[in-house]
Amino acid sequence: MRISWKSIKVLTGIFCTLTFTQLLTTNTPVQAAETIVVRFGLFAESIPVADLQKAAQTGEFPQSLNLFTSRLSQGQRRRLIRALRTRVPLNVVTINRLLNTQIGTTVLNDIATAVARKDQAGATALRASLVLGANAPEGLSVLSVLKAYPSKNLEINLPQALQVVGSLNNSFWRTQQYLLSINTILDTRKPQISLPFDPSEPGNAQVQVLNLNLRDQKRNRQIPVDIYWSTAATQEKPVIVYTHGMGSVRTDLRYLAEHLASHGYVFVALEHPGSNQTHTDLAIKGKTRFLQPQEFLDRPRDVSFVLDELEKLNQTTGNPLQGKLATSNTMVIGYSFGGGTALSLAGGELQITAIKERCQKKLASLSLGETLQCVAQELPEKSYQLRDNRIKQAIALNPTTSIMFGETGLTKVQIPTLVVAASADKTTPALTEQIAAFSKIPSPKWLVGIIGGTHLSVKDPSTTLDQVNQPNTPFSGGEIVGEQAADVRRFMKAIALAMAAQLTPEAQKYAIFLTPDYAQLASTKAFPFRIVTELPRQAVPVGTR
Repeated sequence: MRISWKSIKVLTGIFCTLTFTQLLTTNTPVQAAETIVVRFGLFAESIPVADLQKAAQTGEFPQSLNLFTSRLSQGQRRRLIRALRTRVPLNVVTINRLLNTQIGTTVLNDIATAVARKDQAGATALRASLVLGANAPEGLSVLSVLKAYPSKNLEINLPQALQVVGSLNNSFWRTQQYLLSINTILDTRKPQISLPFDPSEPGNAQVQVLNLNLRDQKRNRQIPVDIYWSTAATQEKPVIVYTHGMGSVRTDLRYLAEHLASHGYVFVALEHPGSNQTHTDLAIKGKTRFLQPQEFLDRPRDVSFVLDELEKLNQTTGNPLQGKLATSNTMVIGYSFGGGTALSLAGGELQITAIKERCQKKLASLSLGETLQCVAQELPEKSYQLRDNRIKQAIALNPTTSIMFGETGLTKVQIPTLVVAASADKTTPALTEQIAAFSKIPSPKWLVGIIGGTHLSVKDPSTTLDQVNQPNTPFSGGEIVGEQAADVRRFMKAIALAMAAQLTPEAQKYAIFLTPDYAQLASTKAFPFRIVTELPRQAVPVGTR
């Protein structure tokens, strides 16, 4: 199966914008070949594609579109113009590959149900227009797809379109409903405690960075590694290993790496060659396969391989890290897809049979995180156990869990685990990916809630610059990042340091920072924080699949 995280976002964004941009805000249609016809029973309204093209060129909607745009706010008008102008970086080879995957075909068929055609060829027509649009001189965009649509009119069945729109990223909307329903049982009292110090403040040690390029000969994997350390590092403190998300980089948590290293910890950030940004950028250009199912197995094995290499460094005379690496006492931190990797290393069992059953259902309703997990269904065995006994604790930031671990895979986690969830996360919605997962993980465990946080809020600002002017869709966009998320990063510094300290003689000293009281004290106006070690009985999610 050939699919990439970034490409799934792009492709889904095209589908959403093509047929539903205005539906999402005004219950009116979007575009077509020469004319878009929106039908509701016996009633129909038409929009000339030429008028949409004029709007994209001038930034203003023609008078002929007043019927559809008069109810839009200025912000909604700007977003629609931006969507019409957006060029998507997928060439014809790449888009064709995407559409020929099982996931691409399923999503296309689901969305095509909103296209009214007498010949029942809606999916075929959309496929052709996407491929031809990608081959247009101006590149792939909403307008190039519309110009390539193989019919004079693109007719939208409004009731069916609204039904499809209502199911887009169903997990995200269910998360919002769930959080509202449990709001009354959340403890919001102001705690009467005093804190001994501020764990978000940097330590006294000067941070250094050692760059390595490791090669696993057995698997033919080249693994870049950045090691953040200081002369204050000792074997009394655990090694911390970071595994990044899909299509991402090892500097995602650089601020956190520097913070922990300043307190005497060794932070090892590795890059997974089969699912990092370099790989997916090549995939978008059609130069490589997008994501191999094997990557679900190779990522945990990358971490284990790096720990093997660190053991050698620890015993290498003259190496600056000699005697400083407690690899048998490691804490793993994983973000997004890397959160799923971290949970695999903690003992979570991949359950392929369950993945196949779940991924036969309509994929257009899934979040991007759920869609990504469906790639694992090609793995040949029924289940996989990838536990590394050197890892003694895990932190999973916005992890993918809902499909890859089946119903019981997370009950096999064997170490203390902290799960972080953001309430406004569209990519890995909190209810299905973190809250439901937390209820299955054995204690000791912590669930950290960031109310108002999004999927990218925990990332280093240097890795979220591309979010400027991103369209806000049901699947992506609307991210709270950069300076806006400074409170989130400050809180994560404290939580990660306190968690790491639980593997040291200073465990009790830092335990206060893993409590509900500390979360309340650390909360800000923009981001209320929550920490629980068990969900209240009435808050345990039921039927989240």
